Amino acid sequence: MKKATSLTAIALQKFKKNFWGVFSFCFLVLCVFVAIFAYAIAPDNSENANQMHLSVHSKSPGFTVPMLTIPSNVEAQNPVSVFFFGKKTTASEIPIASFTTSENGIVITEYSEDRTEGLEKEYELSLFPEAASVAEIQEKYISDKKFLLGTDKYGRDLLSRMLIGIRISLAIGFIAVFISLLIGITMGAIGGYYGGKVDAVIMWIINVTWSIPTLLLVIAITLALGKGFWQVFIAVGLTMWVEVARVVRGQVLGVKEMQYVTAARALGFKDARIIIRHILPNIMAPVIIISAANFAGAILIESGLSFLGIGAQPPMPSWGGIIKDHYAYIILGKPYLAIIPGLAIMSLVTAFMLIGNALRDAMDVRN
Repeated sequence: MKKATSLTAIALQKFKKNFWGVFSFCFLVLCVFVAIFAYAIAPDNSENANQMHLSVHSKSPGFTVPMLTIPSNVEAQNPVSVFFFGKKTTASEIPIASFTTSENGIVITEYSEDRTEGLEKEYELSLFPEAASVAEIQEKYISDKKFLLGTDKYGRDLLSRMLIGIRISLAIGFIAVFISLLIGITMGAIGGYYGGKVDAVIMWIINVTWSIPTLLLVIAITLALGKGFWQVFIAVGLTMWVEVARVVRGQVLGVKEMQYVTAARALGFKDARIIIRHILPNIMAPVIIISAANFAGAILIESGLSFLGIGAQPPMPSWGGIIKDHYAYIILGKPYLAIIPGLAIMSLVTAFMLIGNALRDAMDVRN
């Protein structure tokens, strides 16, 4: 076997030997796959998995109930849009306890949680376009529906909400880290390279931003930009650049006096080229490691904001929002409604932290 000679190849070999790093990486790849194909995997593929069944709210995992599906007359939707963003309108689903057929259609007794006699309703055959006779209604429009993780307080499928909610957590991580890297690397590199008054001004901005509690600053930015999906991404990204800037500045201060930088200046290269082509590639190791930690931090901040009600807005599923809706159920005998999203957040954050630790060990030149 040929021995690796480049620093990148050596670091990659070290990373492959770290069990928890590789395991976490595989777990995150799986999470990204689930996020991309969430609506194809989720049992409820309506937009935001928002199909409500109030009569079967807060049911335990594995709950099964017969479901009558009444199709809706809507225009055909783009299959690609449905695959990635769900159906904008879906058929009505009614949990039933029993049913009988009549001459004109089907008579159902709605499911009742307290096992009392539910309401009886009759639906005519004309509501079921694919049923040629009353007998075919049962075959084509009534089926047992199983909720693997149970239902939330609105009777929505919790598994579907969890699968689609992973998009929020991963998206906030990617976009927030991208914004923090863009601002942090730029500010840190300029301050560290030029020094003097430029560095003093940048350090003043960094110190002022650093002194404000992160969550308070995020809340202030979110309220200024308004509640919403993209506003949270921008707010979190604008608060995470400070640590990146400090690390980059410190690395640039140590590297800018190296011989290869001096040689680049002697050759007449412009400052922008020296920073981008010669300095930044040699200081990216700590930046990559801190990005993994920032990714985990962004997920926690978004979950906290959603729990406070200023993150992703309903009916968009968010793990923090799901905990907010159900934290009271911990003392009401149904703690799984809050524990399941809590465990999901914990596992995703832990995976990023383990990857960060593995990258730190792999890029440590002393080893």
